Amino acid sequence: MTRPPARRGRNRNRSRSRRRLLPAPRVLLGLLLISLFVGVLVVQAYINAEFTSDHLESEVGDQAGVPAAIRGGGPIINTTGGQESSSRLPERTIALTFDDGPDPEWTPKVLDVLRENDAHGTFFVVGSEVARQPELTKRIVTEGNELGLHTFTHPNMQRIAPWRRDLELSQTQVAIARAANVRTNLVRFPYSSKPQAIDEVNWKIVKDAGKLGYLVVVNDIDSEDWQRPGVAQIVKTATPPGDASAVILFHDAGGDRSQTLAALKVFIPAMKARGYRFTTVTEGLNLSIAEQEKDQTVALPLLPVNPVAASTDRLRGSGLLWTVRLADGMVWGLAGLFLVVGLLTIGRTALLLLLATRHARQRRRPDWSWGPEVTEPVSVIVPAYNEKEGIEAAVRSLAGGDYPAIEVVVVDDGSTDGTAAIVERLGLPNVRVVRVPNGGKSNALNTGIALARHDIIVTVDGDTIFEPDSIRMLVQPFASPAVGAVAGNVKVGNRQTLVAAWQHIEYVIGFNLDRRLYEVLNCMPTVPGAIGAFRRVALAEVGGVSDETLAEDTDVTMALCRAGWRVVYEERAKAWTEAPTTLEQLYRQRYRWSYGTMQAMWKHRKALTDSGDSGRFGRVGLPFLALFGVALPLLAPVVDIMLVYGLVFWELSATMVAWGLMLALQLFTAAVAFRFDNESMRPLWRLPLQQFAYRQLMYLVLIQSALTAMTGGRLRWHKLHRAGLGGARNSAASPAAPPGQDVAPAVDTWPPVLDQLGDPDHPAAGRATARPPVPTQSVPHYDSDHHQYDSDDRYDDELPSAGSPPVGGSGPVFTRGA
Repeated sequence: MTRPPARRGRNRNRSRSRRRLLPAPRVLLGLLLISLFVGVLVVQAYINAEFTSDHLESEVGDQAGVPAAIRGGGPIINTTGGQESSSRLPERTIALTFDDGPDPEWTPKVLDVLRENDAHGTFFVVGSEVARQPELTKRIVTEGNELGLHTFTHPNMQRIAPWRRDLELSQTQVAIARAANVRTNLVRFPYSSKPQAIDEVNWKIVKDAGKLGYLVVVNDIDSEDWQRPGVAQIVKTATPPGDASAVILFHDAGGDRSQTLAALKVFIPAMKARGYRFTTVTEGLNLSIAEQEKDQTVALPLLPVNPVAASTDRLRGSGLLWTVRLADGMVWGLAGLFLVVGLLTIGRTALLLLLATRHARQRRRPDWSWGPEVTEPVSVIVPAYNEKEGIEAAVRSLAGGDYPAIEVVVVDDGSTDGTAAIVERLGLPNVRVVRVPNGGKSNALNTGIALARHDIIVTVDGDTIFEPDSIRMLVQPFASPAVGAVAGNVKVGNRQTLVAAWQHIEYVIGFNLDRRLYEVLNCMPTVPGAIGAFRRVALAEVGGVSDETLAEDTDVTMALCRAGWRVVYEERAKAWTEAPTTLEQLYRQRYRWSYGTMQAMWKHRKALTDSGDSGRFGRVGLPFLALFGVALPLLAPVVDIMLVYGLVFWELSATMVAWGLMLALQLFTAAVAFRFDNESMRPLWRLPLQQFAYRQLMYLVLIQSALTAMTGGRLRWHKLHRAGLGGARNSAASPAAPPGQDVAPAVDTWPPVLDQLGDPDHPAAGRATARPPVPTQSVPHYDSDHHQYDSDDRYDDELPSAGSPPVGGSGPVFTRGA
């Protein structure tokens, strides 16, 4: 029963309205993934201080606005409460300070040296490292040492905005609060040195820190241990003159600190022998305050060492620590995946070059032959749904081949564009048209096979054009009785557009080169729908062409491999197909392919535990396809992510060299594949561009397919819009009927082995085991004037979905032909 036209219009408009208002799921998925990775990489770059422009030392500028008392004063500068003063430690007092930690290797060793010598120090820590080393930060405090801020990412404070300066300090403060349950009043800015080097820009930053309640600590002496000049030189440089006090700068991170450790082991005992005491900065400041009290009537308040942190700071610090851990974990994960992708890519390339080269050399030997020439009659099945643009050229190329006996059966799968009529008007004597109500490609193939007379079956898509010798070349491998199916060489016929040209490259490299490899390993996963040949007996053994997946060609090929039939590749049998010319159409096609392949792999998963031929395919073919056909493409985006990260945050030259090496490897593989296929190398100039657009689309396709498969979603079949290969090759003139060829065979049930597939462990288990399923569908309708009209107004979202057999019995089959 047809729906009222008005209602159809309303439904369609409502559907289109929804499409306009809501983004497509793949767009949302892409945006979410991009946002996630960009966010993680930005956080990771921030906490790793990869913004290199922030980490450059600055020359000392104008000092006219800096008070002389500050420039000539001590290393502890106090601008809190609006005051401007500085302090020194008492005589024979040393405050050892350590910058840039905590470091998991060197900080514990520094702490050990201090404990062995009964000395304490002040550690000016980097907040991002505190977040990574909370236990080590706590140990610093537990052993009586003091913490100070050295910012969160170690930037040059002169080169960043005021809001970020505050953030650098506050983030480090809350990180310390979470790690050690303390807070600090001390801060030392990266790239600062002595009071004499403070200029007007730095003085403003110092005063801003004072407004936040911080004492700014510089140093009296820089040990210059960061230059690693030798132990003796570090000790000499760090030694204060006479009985002078000193805040001395050392480092417990940032590289090899073995000289620092050795110098401390000498320096501390030597200075104690001279009567020096070792304190933290705050303890030394309190000693200075105590000495000042002797001359004052009002007692000055002493500063606490490592005061207890506020609970709110601890809570904020927890969030910060988990953010850092998450970013670190994800980036380490990406780095690990990058290594895995690299190893898989190199391994796959090595296998391709080794085995595909062996295959090509074998086939091109002058004495190579499949056996006696095959001349048996061939039935060509062409399932067609709305193929008016290309069906004439396709049928002419098939019927006019140079093979001695060709029968072409065009199965019109409920087309609404007159496809069947176009073929009928050709009047080719060896071509028949079979009309069936729309039931999907698998149903059309099974119907055509059932109606075909001959035992060699060639399957062809309705938009594909054959070379004159393609059928002859395609069936020659059947000279070997072990061969059950043959995959032909699919070529892109419409290479004029950039999108189609990219697919041409992919077909030559990713499909045809791979098929050489799969044949050598005897685990061919797919005989392409565009050009493939089968033994009827092999198809009958596996139950025909299943409609349980969207990749019916992959499904049936896997079943044949499991049943012990050999599936081979014949490079000389060429078919020219029309590739999608827009990204939207390409996306739909590849989404169906990848999702259908995953369906087929899941369907045949029992092969992993089978014995015999099925088990051999399961333990070789399925893992190989899962590893290189699914896992590697799913992980491949890591390469592009790391490339972007490297371009922005790492060494530009090193990143470009790494990317260039990978591109060179791809170009070399592509050149080998193009040479094997006797193709011009000219299209390969597009390969670098392909890395920045086409590959990303394929990533998204595979990711969405995997998510659809994991969530149990259903994918509908989308009809691609064809323009036709109008000037395509070899549209032969109408041939004469082959002598003695009968093209009106009796119709039998397909598959013809219904009663032999009861074993659930049989490789064909779960496949179609009944008469070709043809859905109940309205036959052509006529108005009162006997004019035919379509019973439905079809559009993409109403196309049949795979895996859902139609309800009802078989519908009528209309056959017309010679």
